[in-house]
Amino acid sequence: MHSTILAIFLEFSRTATSMSGAAILLFLIALWAAKTDIALACGLDKVVVLSNLCFALPLAVFGAEHLSAAQFIQQAVPSFVPWHLFWAYFVGFALLAASLSIATKIQVRWSGLLFGIMMFLFVAMMDIPGALAKPGNRFGWTLLLRELAFGGGGWLLAATAMREQGGKRGVSMLITVGRVLIGMAAIFYGVETFLHPLGMPGIPLEKLMSEWIPARHLIGYLTAAILVVSGAAILLARKTRTAATYLGAWIVLLVMLVYGPILIASLLDPSTAVKVEGLNYFFDTLLFAGAILALASATPRSDKMPAANL
Repeated sequence: MHSTILAIFLEFSRTATSMSGAAILLFLIALWAAKTDIALACGLDKVVVLSNLCFALPLAVFGAEHLSAAQFIQQAVPSFVPWHLFWAYFVGFALLAASLSIATKIQVRWSGLLFGIMMFLFVAMMDIPGALAKPGNRFGWTLLLRELAFGGGGWLLAATAMREQGGKRGVSMLITVGRVLIGMAAIFYGVETFLHPLGMPGIPLEKLMSEWIPARHLIGYLTAAILVVSGAAILLARKTRTAATYLGAWIVLLVMLVYGPILIASLLDPSTAVKVEGLNYFFDTLLFAGAILALASATPRSDKMPAANL
């Protein structure tokens, strides 16, 4: 009897278990790889040097989700694309490979570049048709801009790696594309958050902040203001590094203080769907923070305020 119950629990929890396991393992790898940079950084630059960790961690989680729930995820593959199950597994392995590359800073010029291309293909094949099919649905545009910001973040990581290796060709273009995409997403999300302040802050999707969270309206409006102001500065290339640093740090703080407790509560829920939803919301927002911090890291230091002022 007990063995049957245990088998059922493990069967229906394997997706959440694999996602959580990937998060723990990749966190340890990325933290070890970043320990020297963290020790040498000052002020909020300690958050900026976490850009690779914040970006790589969600990729590992989503890669594990693709591999453990491939039968479900293949349903999202467009009908005109053959071999749905193959692509679900392929993307899973690609995300895991990219997460290891970005976490360890090995061949990031290629992993970041290819990840960005993959996200832009997703936008072209799924997000744009979905948004245009229901133009009045704000969540379709939210998802579209989210994927664009993620892709831009990958290109920003590639640009930083290329510059550190002495390369100059294409670096400016990659940074400009990433900056514009993240600026657009930040402004749109800020406006949406002003209109719907009780939604989960950061990426304003359907889920609302739990009622036990104190000062929900204040969190919503403050997040909206930071998104709009920082997004405008980023889009106009005015104090880009400073704006991205503050915005990225704020999103990381939200992930820890708002999304973190919700993630813990979801993992304690018996429903696998609730577990997976909690994991997706947490790591989606962390990936957005990673893309913003990647912009701060990629922006030339001449644009940065002195560390004491950060």
